[in-house]
Amino acid sequence: LLVGIILVAINPYKQLPIYGDAIIHAYSGQNMGDMDPHIFAVAEEAYKQMARNNKNQSIIVSGESGAGKTVSARYTMRYFATVSKSSSNAHVEDKVLASNPITEAIGNAKTTRNDNSSRFGKYTEISFDQSHQIIGANMRTYLLEKSRVVFQSENERNYHIFYQLCASATQPEFKHLKLGRCQENNLLFN
Repeated sequence: LLVGIILVAINPYKQLPIYGDAIIHAYSGQNMGDMDPHIFAVAEEAYKQMARNNKNQSIIVSGESGAGKTVSARYTMRYFATVSKSSSNAHVEDKVLASNPITEAIGNAKTTRNDNSSRFGKYTEISFDQSHQIIGANMRTYLLEKSRVVFQSENERNYHIFYQLCASATQPEFKHLKLGRCQENNLLFN
């Protein structure tokens, strides 16, 4: 459903054939409202406004845990990389997404609603050159749920990074941290 410049998308929890290169090319150059509501329509409008008016644009991807925010952001980045014909050595989408597991380990935790729930927000800034090709990206995190470090509700866990560090405690590069098993760290792990 597209209302003005707001797209309401629902995670179908399965792969749909509506995000391939053929669909990207179908939305490229189209005006908002000429095609069915789609994340690519929103991305195209932002890209055209940036290219035409030389003004920064923002796309806010919001929703509950498990709504598909990360996937929607990935599709948007892929759209920009494809329509801008960015050089193959840039692969900004790949580089940003490659940092995702690290970011998620630090900011995601098991909750009662989702085993991999983001407990923080992400702001990704994509930079374009004068030819409107992607030249880089910068990701920032904000609003980290700090209380989770010292307290977790029943049936919830701390951030994934703590369990990963404890599992790696015997590795030489982590010995100086004097980490034990996660069950031994009452303050950090429930």
